[in-house]
Amino acid sequence: MILVRSVLYFIFLVVTTILIASVGTLIGWALPRHHIHILDNTWSRVNLWAMAAICGLKYRLRGAENIPKGSCIILAKHQSAWETIALVSLIPGPKSWVLKRELLYVPFLGWVMYYFKPIAINRKSGRRAVDQIIEQGIQRLGSGKKVFVFPEGTRVAPGIRKRYGVGGAILAEKSGYPVLPVAHNAGIFWRRRDIRKYPGTIDVQIGPLIQTGNLTAVEINKKAEAWIESTVERLPQSHDDSSHR
Repeated sequence: MILVRSVLYFIFLVVTTILIASVGTLIGWALPRHHIHILDNTWSRVNLWAMAAICGLKYRLRGAENIPKGSCIILAKHQSAWETIALVSLIPGPKSWVLKRELLYVPFLGWVMYYFKPIAINRKSGRRAVDQIIEQGIQRLGSGKKVFVFPEGTRVAPGIRKRYGVGGAILAEKSGYPVLPVAHNAGIFWRRRDIRKYPGTIDVQIGPLIQTGNLTAVEINKKAEAWIESTVERLPQSHDDSSHR
């Protein structure tokens, strides 16, 4: 039944993505600058509801009081596709995502992304990608957006550590904006390259803001990584354990 429910949800995800992205592509040009985010927030909330209704997959959010109203750099753990859906609406306010530029070529999804002003990088370009994150990131922060970065760069299975990239931390050093760290254990419920979604409750923990004014990029990265990884280690490590918290 887990596989059947997961396939049903996948169909729902595809349909809602096509519908909302199509509407956004058609009317996005006419919406006021910040109102475009009504679309991605609606998409996120609808899919969170569907995950709970179809797959029995819910979430528990702690630390929401740490989310600032203004701009910041979000550094989040990346274990699954879940956080790319959920954190859109769980962290309120307009956001600009740092993402691989290939996503802009995906039909429907890529078309509507244009209106959200993502920072689309070529991950193979090295220093040029970092320079792009800094230049465009400062612009996005100055316009009132939160800049969203997955410092690991790709999804990493639970229990495995991957070196954190420095792009988000350098942006924080150069801009002076604070860093908001985010930890979760979504990967034990929705595994990398696996369509199955196991029922249970994903724990999401929003950390205290890291003020970056007197810190180097290396120090910022170390602080964010230490908090995120130590917090992830304290969360349930299997979907069976999550129901007992």
